[in-house]
Amino acid sequence: MMMRDRFQVRAIYAPVAHLAAQAARDFEAETMDGYRALIHRSDIDAVIVLDSSWQGWLPLVAACEAGKAVYWASDLNIDAHRAAQLKEQVDKSGIAFMAEFPRRYAPATLRLKELLATTLGKPQLLFCHRRLGRTEPTSTNLVSDVPQHQERTTRELVEIVDWCRYVVADNPTHLNSTVYGEPGKEAYRQLSMRFGTGPGAVCAQISAGQYVPSSWQEAIGFRPSADMQICCEHGLAFIDLPSTLVWFDDAGRHVESLETELPVGEQLLIQFHRSVTSLVRKMANLQDAHYALQVIRLAQQSAETGQRICLNELFSPTPPI
Repeated sequence: MMMRDRFQVRAIYAPVAHLAAQAARDFEAETMDGYRALIHRSDIDAVIVLDSSWQGWLPLVAACEAGKAVYWASDLNIDAHRAAQLKEQVDKSGIAFMAEFPRRYAPATLRLKELLATTLGKPQLLFCHRRLGRTEPTSTNLVSDVPQHQERTTRELVEIVDWCRYVVADNPTHLNSTVYGEPGKEAYRQLSMRFGTGPGAVCAQISAGQYVPSSWQEAIGFRPSADMQICCEHGLAFIDLPSTLVWFDDAGRHVESLETELPVGEQLLIQFHRSVTSLVRKMANLQDAHYALQVIRLAQQSAETGQRICLNELFSPTPPI
């Protein structure tokens, strides 16, 4: 609604009919009985998939068939073979595709990138930890081999891997991982990524877990870690998404609240609008999403074998800057 000069919502579909009807009233749009009917409408230029459901990745396939641009805010957690197939299908279709990586466009992240270039210097160590409420195992998604209770943890890790690549502006060279819990019921997953070699290498420690029962709501939110802690050549910074940044250098502590900056949602939609209307097709976002998925798959392999994995042979898109 804030961007009516760029977008018009013409039709809405949701598996729960009354939710679709409510949203349609808000946007003065039509409701549709199915996602394929919505995507194949002649007055639709682009499709925004906002959440996961039983359809999984099928709306993306339909959008490729119809030649419609896609903003993908749903889960990216699909098996490696299907992920490669989808990437190839999007490549061949020629559509604009944007995976939602909100951490990249958070005001605190954009300000951090400025500080890295001007004041803090090159990153050296990154720490990112997410404490999630535990969910009980449920049935497997009809279009995914991944149990539903693991999808949230995997999505968090995929986004954080991409976030670290974006902040460091490089691709990791080595990876090792550990997990806690029974196979298929992991309560905690940890990744250690190394960017580069030698004394100047950057190390990122990433972890996410559902080791706190959902009934312990007070414990889940108790003393949360910063979304990112980053140690640099000339200082240290703590990020609390989306808009709080505290950093330290020789002059002391600096607190920045960026509430007045453009919200993350608008930043993302502006980027999507540009990708749809641009005459130059940008494939970096699709490649970044596919790359992050591959890193998570290899992390699982590392956890199972206990071995460090070299990522140099992994297809590496140009690092995001």
